[in-house]
Amino acid sequence: MAEAPKQPNESLTLEKVRQALINQEDIIVFRLIERAAFPLNSPTYHRKFSSSPSLFNFIVKGTEALQSQAGRYVIPEELPFFPENLPPSLLPPPADSPVLHPAAASINLNEKILDIYLKQLLPLFAAPGDDGNYASTASSDLDCLQAISRRIHYGYYVAEVKFRDAPQDYEPAIRAKDREGLMKLLTFTDVEEKVKKRVEKKSMIFGQEVSLDSDPNSLKQNGTVKGKYRVDPSLVSRLYGEWVMPLTKDVQVEYLLRRLD
Repeated sequence: MAEAPKQPNESLTLEKVRQALINQEDIIVFRLIERAAFPLNSPTYHRKFSSSPSLFNFIVKGTEALQSQAGRYVIPEELPFFPENLPPSLLPPPADSPVLHPAAASINLNEKILDIYLKQLLPLFAAPGDDGNYASTASSDLDCLQAISRRIHYGYYVAEVKFRDAPQDYEPAIRAKDREGLMKLLTFTDVEEKVKKRVEKKSMIFGQEVSLDSDPNSLKQNGTVKGKYRVDPSLVSRLYGEWVMPLTKDVQVEYLLRRLD
């Protein structure tokens, strides 16, 4: 007898979503540390390269085209920054039943994420200067952007699991198209403060500069890691507080507004 089809709600739980978000914190912190190894390298973004307006655009578009063929963008939370004319995946679609409402496919904040990253975030943690490593710089930028975008668009799953757990709380606001009401339902200030503190602590630990002459006992003082960091830990906290979590909630609101369609 053939196996019964998998029900959509079997694979999605609040605990799994929370753990995925925590794991993504590690990736974002490491990606920022890797990018901070290069100076700003402004020609990466402003010097025309081949038929592209910049080397950054050329590398990102080329990488996304290759990753699209390898099936990266069949995953809902993986979204391209330059979606125009991407080649289709050469792999078959996933066999598992979808866990998200089809509306997720219409929500993409990558244009805003890219603008924030290049104009606001990057100048904060990349030191001024030019070391000529433009290709490596652009590749590292894409790693950062993809990690941040994945975390923000994981809001699809956050919204879906919250809706399934308490549809009676969300349906009235959804039917009334009440964005402000949905945002209030999704906002937990104490949880957001804990996330900001956790990513700040992770960046302290992961980004601590250590030499063979360092005294391990001197790296901590009053339970806090002390020393020089490759990325300012307060900047990582600010990244989450000002951009990552607010944009994640924007994704959740947009998803929920379409959830009953």
